[in-house]
Amino acid sequence: MRLPSRKYGSLLAATLTAALLPATALGTPAPESHTRVSESRDAVRLTSPGYSVSVRTDGQLALTTRRSDRTVLTTGPEALRFHSGGTWQHATRLTDWRWQAGVLTLTADTTLPGAHVEARLTPASDRYLLDWEVKGVKATGLGLTYDLSSAGHWYGHGETATPAGGPYTDQPWPLDAGRVEQEDFSAASYQMVDPFWYTASSAGLYVDTGDTMDVSLNAGGDGLGRFTVESGATYKATVFVESTPRAVYRDYIGIVGRPRQSDATYEQYARPLWNSWAQFYTKVDQAKLLDYATDLHDNGLEGHTVQLDDKWESNYGNMTFDPKAYPDPRAMSDRIHDLGYDFGLWVTLWINLDSANYRYAADHDYLLRDATDPAKPCTVKWWNGTAGIVDLANPEAKAWYRSNLRKLMDTYRVDGLKFDTRFFDDHCTGRDGNTRTDYQRLGSELADTYDLQGAGIRVHWGRPAHESGFVIRQIDKGTGWNSLRASVTQNLALSTIGYPFIETDMIGGSLGRPAPTKEVLVRWAQSASYMPLMYASTSPVDTIDPTTGQKVDYDDETVALYREATARHERLAPYVWDQVRDTLRTGDPIVRPLFFDFPRDRAGYTIDDQWMLGPAVLAAPNLTSSPSRDIHLPPGTWYDVNRATTVKGPATLTSYPTPLTVTPAFVNLRAEGADEALRALR
Repeated sequence: MRLPSRKYGSLLAATLTAALLPATALGTPAPESHTRVSESRDAVRLTSPGYSVSVRTDGQLALTTRRSDRTVLTTGPEALRFHSGGTWQHATRLTDWRWQAGVLTLTADTTLPGAHVEARLTPASDRYLLDWEVKGVKATGLGLTYDLSSAGHWYGHGETATPAGGPYTDQPWPLDAGRVEQEDFSAASYQMVDPFWYTASSAGLYVDTGDTMDVSLNAGGDGLGRFTVESGATYKATVFVESTPRAVYRDYIGIVGRPRQSDATYEQYARPLWNSWAQFYTKVDQAKLLDYATDLHDNGLEGHTVQLDDKWESNYGNMTFDPKAYPDPRAMSDRIHDLGYDFGLWVTLWINLDSANYRYAADHDYLLRDATDPAKPCTVKWWNGTAGIVDLANPEAKAWYRSNLRKLMDTYRVDGLKFDTRFFDDHCTGRDGNTRTDYQRLGSELADTYDLQGAGIRVHWGRPAHESGFVIRQIDKGTGWNSLRASVTQNLALSTIGYPFIETDMIGGSLGRPAPTKEVLVRWAQSASYMPLMYASTSPVDTIDPTTGQKVDYDDETVALYREATARHERLAPYVWDQVRDTLRTGDPIVRPLFFDFPRDRAGYTIDDQWMLGPAVLAAPNLTSSPSRDIHLPPGTWYDVNRATTVKGPATLTSYPTPLTVTPAFVNLRAEGADEALRALR
């Protein structure tokens, strides 16, 4: 049907009805198996059971999604935009539409002469597919723009790059509370990101792409979300329309998959992992590591593993110990085992150019190739120099790398590994057509054959990463209060894009910043005690301030409170383990925002310093230097762990006293798992 250019006169509404066709990428067809498409003076409206989508006809192209007569998502200015000829252009007026075989096809003019946009809406019962492309010109980028306020608050995304220091010291929650500006949003990014966002209005957006994106939310305070794919190929997006944010999350998990396993053992959930990084950074050697492990042991700071992080190799990629710093690495490993810990090593597929292994790998075509000149190895700069990357798509390269690891582990009694940095870089090209997401899969497959000792890994974006069930460790944080808060909100973000087995960055932070104060270190340990795993480094006995090189001695109270936090975490382990098993069944996150469990409690949508640990435990630790804090309790009957009293919610506890010895937490007495939680926390 051709639309008149501007004037509709007394045009009567035209209604078309057609059966929806099943589409596996879309989910379940509408229960009524019918959707109506109607035309009025100012819009074409698609009405599906549960929601409607209106397409504006009397001005610039715009899409408005409604559920129960309430707007849940609206596009912003320049809704469908594209890059061509060095400039950004966008769709303007709708010129044509047709409804056929369950698909609404839209055609619109653009600001670029000779170019038009064709878009298709394919509805299902709880979502619709929006895919579109530019015709008539060559495009190098396509983007959707949304009015953030139309959907309430926004969540998802993963680790955020922000002008305020994200992802290291800032992670806005909700996302629209800050400004997110991420030009390298990609499956090859070191940051843990997924192209999935969800909202307080229970709408959601999933962009199905393997290409790099440029994502911004509220950049410059503009109130817009821009989701741009750096490709001219068809833009494929799924818009979810649900009754709760948790239902949107489950829809997304239905696409990318839930964990088929957990790579961590019960003991790794129950007890801390001690890693050398924030304690020493690269100024570590055999004597220092043994002193570190001995001090932890002698002060009752138990854990399942002591991991030697960067730097232990003679050169990066050699996979041999520096003989000066480590005169007898097997004796070092044996001593750590004698103290009751497993021993682990930091490893990487990045081989520096000055490593003996680099020349061998390059000569045998074991390295990723350069994107601009595939005849030569790709070289990338990282925090330890310039390197090539082992190409996991080459079976011979993978076998060579694994044989080196096996020799290392067998010789020095290494129980597990911490894999660091990425398996691919955008300066490189994939072998035999393998893409960024393929290398995430290849990296997952490699890491899955080793004990990662609760240090986890950083793979993301796609079904293999989600189904592998890895523990996910955050990107390095600073050592101040802002980083502690960012570690909490980042866990909320990561767990609700489908990575349920999470931990904060090393307790106390890292990033080469001044050593954490006693208060930050203790509060971080208290916060981490209510997370699935505890990832530790800075010793509460003593550490080295990397900015001064001076020793920092913490007092006896620091050790006692840290030990108390780890003991509480271990008591919670049976309850947490139940949540792990439940996640393997449902895909639901273990750490989640209050509104996942209490969607009608509007106050929970902006709370960034409380969370649910499973269905029964509400954690509200103090993440600031204040002697008190306000605590919001959703509807229910709550047992106050510290006061041993019962509180009826919803309620706000104002100025709840939080001396350093107090970690506020509450148990929902009517929730599943409440008895197990009470046994741990009373």
